[in-house]
Amino acid sequence: MATTVCYRIVAADIRRGMPRFQSGNLAQRGPILQEFVCLASEVGCIPAQLALGWLLNRAPHIVPIPGTRSVAHLEENMGAIAIQLDGDLLQRLDRLFEVGRIAGERYPPAVQKEIDTEEFAKT
Repeated sequence: MATTVCYRIVAADIRRGMPRFQSGNLAQRGPILQEFVCLASEVGCIPAQLALGWLLNRAPHIVPIPGTRSVAHLEENMGAIAIQLDGDLLQRLDRLFEVGRIAGERYPPAVQKEIDTEEFAKT
């Protein structure tokens, strides 16, 4: 039986104002999120650990800096170090999140003008 993935953004969440997290764009990401959760299950970890493990495997100069609000989440994040990701899984993750696949811009236009990073060519 398939598990339904639910993604909630609480009232105080900064992402509420970001186009990528508006209802239409957020709904389009449902299948991507579902596939990601399934990949995490295949690996035997939680999605946050898979995300960090994927970043740790991208390149030596990429250093994820996760935020956390609890010791339990910090411990979960540290668990990403032990995750073994093979080449096939890394390719599947790369395809899942390739540029242009996520609906919606990351920032509203006024904010994007202030940012000189995070500009990706759409393929």
